[in-house]
Amino acid sequence: MATTDVLIVGYGPVGQVLTILLAQRGFTVQAVEKWLTPYNMPRAVSYDGEASRILSACGMDAQLDPVVELSGEYIWKNGFGRTLLHVKVAEDGPTGWPDSTSFYQPGLEEQLALRGAELPGVDVRRGEEVTALRERDDHVEVTVTGRDGTEEVRTARWVVGCDGANSFVRGHLGATVVDLGFTHDWLVCDVRLNEPVEFKPNNLQICDPARPRTAVSAGPGHRRWEFMRVPGETREEFESPESVWRLLGLFGITPQTATLDRYGVYTTQACYADRWRSGRIFLAGDAAHVMPPFLGQGMSSGFRDAINLAWKLDLVRAGLAGDDLLDTYQQERQVHVQHAIRMSMDSGKVICETDRTAASGRDAVMLAALRRRTQQRHARSLREAIVDGVLHRTADGTPAAGAGEPAPQGRVAVDDRTGRFDAVVGTGFVLVVRDGTTLALDPDRAAFLDSLGAHVVRVAPADGESASPGTVADLDGAYLPWLAGHGADVAVVRPDFYVFGTATADDLPALVDDLREQVSIPVPQA
Repeated sequence: MATTDVLIVGYGPVGQVLTILLAQRGFTVQAVEKWLTPYNMPRAVSYDGEASRILSACGMDAQLDPVVELSGEYIWKNGFGRTLLHVKVAEDGPTGWPDSTSFYQPGLEEQLALRGAELPGVDVRRGEEVTALRERDDHVEVTVTGRDGTEEVRTARWVVGCDGANSFVRGHLGATVVDLGFTHDWLVCDVRLNEPVEFKPNNLQICDPARPRTAVSAGPGHRRWEFMRVPGETREEFESPESVWRLLGLFGITPQTATLDRYGVYTTQACYADRWRSGRIFLAGDAAHVMPPFLGQGMSSGFRDAINLAWKLDLVRAGLAGDDLLDTYQQERQVHVQHAIRMSMDSGKVICETDRTAASGRDAVMLAALRRRTQQRHARSLREAIVDGVLHRTADGTPAAGAGEPAPQGRVAVDDRTGRFDAVVGTGFVLVVRDGTTLALDPDRAAFLDSLGAHVVRVAPADGESASPGTVADLDGAYLPWLAGHGADVAVVRPDFYVFGTATADDLPALVDDLREQVSIPVPQA
């Protein structure tokens, strides 16, 4: 018999978020982290609007204010200082959160750890290492080695490897890493300035073939500068202390004006595991995929893994879904994350160009696009739909209207409460209904939605003149135009904020039946 519901290997941000999402659903969770203390330097420095929405679902809002800031403008320039790309980060994007947030990772991890410690059923074991896994019929045996070398065998109903790019759990699964072949050495320098300085833009990419380089926010009071190693330069000379300060000097940063918290050479990678599940054992985060850092999608993608897996484990644990539902985790996430990997690679190919002739041609194309004002699509294209898995489909098997796309979030009001939809209504399954729609749901279908804990939310125009009692006012116009755009009266949104499907009032019963067929345990035929 399993002694804990889920044992998570690794307690970085992805492991922390998964721990919180599961514990909030009533799971017992043990997290095993081989490092005795959290790593006190940042790795990631930004995350996207979907990640903000997931963090909010973890109960993380105002607690993060001291360690986050709006990313602000993101500008790419060439070696001559001409602007190639100018992205203005929306403060209120389609998720209801900023499209990009800069953050100080040690501060984020500290707040996530505090949140986890508040929740019943969470047991964090630091200074221990998982050294063996053995799967049984109804549990996994996990061998844990302590700092003194003693071994202990623990049991869990499921195990999730959130143990990074050099994952032990991935090795145990025998997964092959699909390498897309994008490697460059970058010197990463994390700096605290002695005096406050306002940077305009807040995030700068210099696409100089002589030395590609980056200057970005790493959260309030922290900055990051990065420099790519160029052909003909040895790694030894590249990462010497003298080289570090010489390169920082390109931005006017000196030992007299700043404190260098850390520096090191990071080699970019673009890869993903071909296998994310073996029975009761799963991979998430960097254990499942790694990408270049240029679009801030690495940690964000890991958070998407966590929330996708959490709601599916929840249904299986509650007896509302069969084990086959867990197969859709890799089915959905593996394809979806490849979009983020390839987008990051595409950006990296532009940034990392060291051939002067090729860079000149690149500049000409990007300058022409800037004049045509077509580049803002670059930021929006990061929002990607799920194309397979738990989705409503048409007769030919393709996703139906709206199915798989990220659900919008806007501000809403009901009674005396006003705020973002998730905060006002709650998270989990949501049936969004255009006010005035007659719901043709019989007691059996209504009971099924109730078993999922689904929120049934009627949405009315912001003026509310003809709204039914208890309806939610669509203050930002995020929901009614969205439904109308799909020719729909209703939409079912999954707990990970992706749309299962939309429908007219007449087709709602079929939509609910399809959801039940895809997630529920089949009823034996008499």
